[in-house]
Amino acid sequence: MERARVTAPTAGESPGTTGTPATSVGAAGTGTDSSTALETTPDAATEPAPPSLGQKVRSAARWSLVNTVVMRLGNFVTGIILARFVLGPADWGVYGIAQTVLLVLLSANELGVGLAIVRWEGDARRFAPTVLTLSAISSCLLYAALFTAAPTVARLLGSPEASGVLRVMCLCVVLDGLSQVPAGFLTREFAQGKRMVIDALNFVLSTGVTLLLAFEGWGAMSFAWGAVAGNVAALVGCCVAAPGTLRFGWNPEQARALLRFGLPLAGASMLALGVVNVDTMVVGSTTDKVALGFYVLAFNMSGWPVRIISEAARRVSFAGFSRLADSPQALAQGFSRALGVLITGTVPLCVLLGVLAGPIVTLVYGDQWLPAAGALPWLMVLGLVRIGCELAYDCLVAIGQRRSLIMVQGLWLVALIPVLIFAGRADGIVGVAQGHVLVAGGLVVPVFLFALRRGGISLGSVARACAWPFLGGAVMAGVVLGLERGFGDSRLALLAIGTVALGVYVLCVLPSRDFLRGTRPSGGKHRKIA
Repeated sequence: MERARVTAPTAGESPGTTGTPATSVGAAGTGTDSSTALETTPDAATEPAPPSLGQKVRSAARWSLVNTVVMRLGNFVTGIILARFVLGPADWGVYGIAQTVLLVLLSANELGVGLAIVRWEGDARRFAPTVLTLSAISSCLLYAALFTAAPTVARLLGSPEASGVLRVMCLCVVLDGLSQVPAGFLTREFAQGKRMVIDALNFVLSTGVTLLLAFEGWGAMSFAWGAVAGNVAALVGCCVAAPGTLRFGWNPEQARALLRFGLPLAGASMLALGVVNVDTMVVGSTTDKVALGFYVLAFNMSGWPVRIISEAARRVSFAGFSRLADSPQALAQGFSRALGVLITGTVPLCVLLGVLAGPIVTLVYGDQWLPAAGALPWLMVLGLVRIGCELAYDCLVAIGQRRSLIMVQGLWLVALIPVLIFAGRADGIVGVAQGHVLVAGGLVVPVFLFALRRGGISLGSVARACAWPFLGGAVMAGVVLGLERGFGDSRLALLAIGTVALGVYVLCVLPSRDFLRGTRPSGGKHRKIA
């Protein structure tokens, strides 16, 4: 679920920004003759028409994609520096524990009420002060509970030394609660250009603090203080970009309505975060910090496509789906096309990282991280599944299917825990990755498809969105395997293999270009699909 918030850092990268609910815009007719209207309003013809919803979404999506790509590349480079020259697998393991706890707290710290800024119709400033008060109170209470329980939590997760890191890093929970309202207004208005500037400030400050402390020997604690510094900068930036939104207030009726709206979403969000992070807890409690460090690195490498492409889309997808929720046909078309674009963009990245896992891990992070490559191919499959499930999640939230979400996420988590424990004990981090794929593909995807069908989105539209990318991915994987046997895995060979494979993939997905652009041929020309 897209959350308009100051976010947690990502293990395996530098702790910059990451990447997880109005009325329509239009002109009302006056009932007067058009010529009369022109005579009485001579400047009307020269006034630019307000941007349509589609124009807003496309513009926001472009800004969001640029933002995400730039930030991720910066995080990627910083993560390489830290992994190669400063921090070892044990440090990443401690950080992975702290990050996991932080993400679970972030999933519930504002009780889901922050999404009302994006989702509810009418003047959001009317109920924004109550949203901010609820968010601030709940986040402060959560942090106080975590501060008290930090030693016990760290010990249960197999890393007692993570206690101090937990107490510092989870200050981001309080910052997140305060950021809900100003960040929500930016998301509501599709102001992704401003978000890019804010995220840049977050990245620069958090990365600078992290690198400085890491080279001074602070270990995993450098991530914690870097995250706090970056999130402070992001909070200030959100308040400047959305002035007048950081105002506290209280209205009992609004609070009750907000809690009725938000609590189911908070519950579903906690379950979703549990699904994504329970594997870290299993690995941490059944192995050691070093194995956990390898797994954290592999998991976050598998998340590169998710965060680069899916995160950019999810910053606008929820707001966009919310505007289409009253038109089942438009919603189905919008979801199908969005899914097609996401899957088409992520399949080649998943194939390259999965098939060339060993050479890529060694090339990017060095030989000491090679054990992470065993889990990476399976986690790439999981990453592709997560992209589709996250988009489906946003769509179901937008159309009010909150009970379905809780059911899906609860079933996913309940099935996942015993499978991961058994698989982890049997085959370490590789077994955990395989268990993830087994549960996601065999159980969760069919349940999500059923929920989408109940919401008016047919299986045929989902299949149409995925067919060409999956075919292209299969052909691409065969090409990569064949070329690797012939050319080896030197840097030049990997570059050549990747270039040829991407070219083959593009040829395979060309037949779907009209569908992805939202056009269809009409007499030799392309016509926009309504």
